Amino acid sequence: MAEFDAIIIGAGQAGPSLAGRLTQSGQKVAIIERKLFGGTCVNTGCMPTKALVASAYAAHLARRGGDYGVTVGAVSVDMKAVAARSHKVTLDARGNVESWLKGMEGCTVIEGHARFTGPKTLSINGQDITAPKIFLNVGGRAAIPGIPGLDGVPYLTNSSIVTLDHLPDHLIVIGGSYIALEFAQMYRRFGAKVTVIERGARLIAREDADISDAVRDILEDEGIAVQTGIEDMAVSQTGAVISVAMGAQTVSGSHLLVATGRRPNTDDLGLEVAGIKTDARGYITVDDGLATSVDGIWAMGDCNGRGAFTHTAYNDFEILSANLLDGAARKVSDRILGYALYIDPPLGRVGMTVAEAEKTGRPLLVSTRPMTRVGRAIEKGETKGFMKVVADAETKKILGAAILGTGGDEAIHGILDMMNAGATVDELQWAVPIHPTVSELIPTLLGDLKPLKG
Repeated sequence: MAEFDAIIIGAGQAGPSLAGRLTQSGQKVAIIERKLFGGTCVNTGCMPTKALVASAYAAHLARRGGDYGVTVGAVSVDMKAVAARSHKVTLDARGNVESWLKGMEGCTVIEGHARFTGPKTLSINGQDITAPKIFLNVGGRAAIPGIPGLDGVPYLTNSSIVTLDHLPDHLIVIGGSYIALEFAQMYRRFGAKVTVIERGARLIAREDADISDAVRDILEDEGIAVQTGIEDMAVSQTGAVISVAMGAQTVSGSHLLVATGRRPNTDDLGLEVAGIKTDARGYITVDDGLATSVDGIWAMGDCNGRGAFTHTAYNDFEILSANLLDGAARKVSDRILGYALYIDPPLGRVGMTVAEAEKTGRPLLVSTRPMTRVGRAIEKGETKGFMKVVADAETKKILGAAILGTGGDEAIHGILDMMNAGATVDELQWAVPIHPTVSELIPTLLGDLKPLKG
């Protein structure tokens, strides 16, 4: 049996960085990857999708050339070139991760599927290995709902649609959250007819209702059909046509994307053999320091249910490396969560929604400002959306914010950073930001804070 100081299962966002820190400290490390180096972000998530979003934005802006006094001819989209550009972004990043790991001194890369044979032992390709420290970084995959007929038709997920090199005639999207809406808008901008079908009463239900409504308006203004509150669905296929029945109504299209959430890759690891506990959804149970129920085993990234983003996975690595190697006592609960929805304009958000803040029972201050009153947005001709912030009326600490508008995914960091620093509204209000930017309106937004009316 091969012995190591540490074993890392999964070469997604957190794994390679942790391998780097551990080997730098002189430890002998094995990292195991069963499929593609780089994990979801590099291969089927952030990098290929945001490359596709960029291509869709370029097509959209080209069609709007006349709005800026720029005359262009007919705009066409070469989907093979679009797909090739996205795929190159992925291949370059994947290759960099693989080369880094395979060239890392003190790191042994093993390609294959790892399964526990005991609390500290694993089997890969018939080889048995052991270590006193094991880190699980196995990621997640698309969750497929139990819709009648779905298993009998060809459908796309986030993993397969990023390799699509042709334009659907009509893309039907089941799901109304982040992944679903990003693909819906990009394919509409590529030239496809698009219909979004969501079970819930509104899109992106974790956001406040005004954000959901504004996002729906943005999508519908671009010609995307949105159906919400659809509890009963059934899927069928006739020839090349895929149909989704919604009660008395039926929508038919050429392609179907299922984007209804994610599930962890924990069902074929032998976790029960090791005694590692999971919750009802299959996420590995961890404490505030990311330790599992078995001493000496930790879980990072999407598989632990404590964050579903690349940046939270990387922060898991930061927490573990600081605690294990630097004598720190960092906790997941100290993390202030921020994230973005990459439609255009994007939504950047951090902390609590107003609805979540109301549930705390504390007195609140709220302020909103439409992007039509943001100079930078007016100059760019991109005035859809609004800015919104909620604060504690007594402590003057910011509880959360959302910027739905041009540059919102970047501007939100001005608030996120101040929340991490524990600054009050009064302190941030007196910052002097650069003009003309979206961020310059943050102090103005804070200056307009008023008590939330019940």
